Amino acid sequence: MTDKDETPGPAQDYALFDTTAGFQAAVDRVLRLPARELRIFDADLSSLNLNSPERIEALRSFLAFSRTRKIYMVVHNPDHLTRYCPRMVNLLSLYSHAVEVNRTSEALRSLQDSFLVLDQNHYVRRPVSRFFRGACGVNDETEALVMRARFQEIWNASTPGVSGTTAGL
Repeated sequence: MTDKDETPGPAQDYALFDTTAGFQAAVDRVLRLPARELRIFDADLSSLNLNSPERIEALRSFLAFSRTRKIYMVVHNPDHLTRYCPRMVNLLSLYSHAVEVNRTSEALRSLQDSFLVLDQNHYVRRPVSRFFRGACGVNDETEALVMRARFQEIWNASTPGVSGTTAGL
């Protein structure tokens, strides 16, 4: 018997993907997990299907569950979001208190990866954003914390990019 009663935490799961469908399935899986904060870094958000009714419903459900839930996004270029994702722009306006979209500074525009981190436990990562090859980690606090810290560095070096209000668009 040990001095501490150690109960095992949730099992870690790590899965690779190399197709668009695999990437979308990984994003859907992570979005279904309970959490408080979603952090997304991507070149232009085009790969996340932010105009599909199903993806918007997943994000809306995430935000509607609690007033304390937040989504933070950083993009190199917000044009795809503002031009081709009216459902996401509508969600931005409905949840302007809970969703922030920033734009990277010129110094960061050479970053090529893409990732999303849910709290500090789950993630989906693509080393090169123009390819659908990457990994999904569930209950992987070690890697997710590193990615969350990296996101925070990118966030701190970015500026507001898209607003949910009419004046901000």
